[in-house]
Amino acid sequence: MKLDFAQLHDFATRYTAAWCSRNPESVAAFFSPNGSLKINDDSRAVGRAALTEAARGFMTAFPDLTLFMDDLNPDGLRVEFHWTLEGTHSGPGGTGHKVSLSGFEEWKFAEDGLIEDSLGHFDTADYLHQLQHGIPESAK
Repeated sequence: MKLDFAQLHDFATRYTAAWCSRNPESVAAFFSPNGSLKINDDSRAVGRAALTEAARGFMTAFPDLTLFMDDLNPDGLRVEFHWTLEGTHSGPGGTGHKVSLSGFEEWKFAEDGLIEDSLGHFDTADYLHQLQHGIPESAK
């Protein structure tokens, strides 16, 4: 399904709000019933139940999670959704450190107008460093 830029922007704005809602099911609802999300080298989450659990993992680890939409770039068959995640790693087993991490997802849309496949990317080394030490002073 081909969406124009206004439709894509509206979709991305609502997707961002879903991440901020603390309701993992609302994130999964943006994916087709058999949609998938693969983040870096992690296993692919396929289907809404698995997508709900993937979102729940971030929302549990970062109870104050806020996601910001930084940019949106249609790129051929995929759309790049650039984001920044901010939150405190204060969930179970958390370090208590604040994290600010930027990354992007590459979305492929299904005929139903929802995400069929998303490839998520962020700097894992930076993420792990921030979990242990917080946001670097140079980034504040």
